[in-house]
Amino acid sequence: MSEGPNRTERMLIEPKPVTMSKHTQMTNSKPIKIELVSDPMYLCGARELVSCIAHRVGFGDMECSKIALALDEALCNVIRHGYNKATDKPIWLTIYPQKPDDSTFGGIEIVIEDEAKQINPDTVIGRDLSDIKPGGLGVHIMREVMDEVVFEKREGLGMRLRMSKSAPRPDHAPRIGQRSSGSKHSQRQVS
Repeated sequence: MSEGPNRTERMLIEPKPVTMSKHTQMTNSKPIKIELVSDPMYLCGARELVSCIAHRVGFGDMECSKIALALDEALCNVIRHGYNKATDKPIWLTIYPQKPDDSTFGGIEIVIEDEAKQINPDTVIGRDLSDIKPGGLGVHIMREVMDEVVFEKREGLGMRLRMSKSAPRPDHAPRIGQRSSGSKHSQRQVS
């Protein structure tokens, strides 16, 4: 009886709980955790999920799109550079929505973990923007869009990327547990 593809060849090293950043420590929101495979077909679902959550914690449509773009760039880098375009490798995505309260406007933290080849985090830099050519802007986009971007080696195998952004708090932005009037995202009320 087979245990499934690749189960006998390798054992997944699931991510251990990570120490939350200062940004995440300020929240009482439960994280959303998903495991996906390194197939680009699934990137649209990850982008949509992050965009909807960002909208719920107070980001406007343009910022939600930018956050989704930063996530997409990060996941594409894992697939292309970390996994050499393999479409069957694990990627763990954890999203920490920060609910707005009296002391913070809220925000979002995204943690991406993989089992890809490890690299020195200090070598992760975007290319020179004066070098005009297609591609190679992912790291630059992530750093421009997000307030904090941190690359780390995971214990034993793989890499971890943390990205966080604080939300603005316009008066009309929906809070978690409220419906957004006129929103493009369909949402159920959360209690």
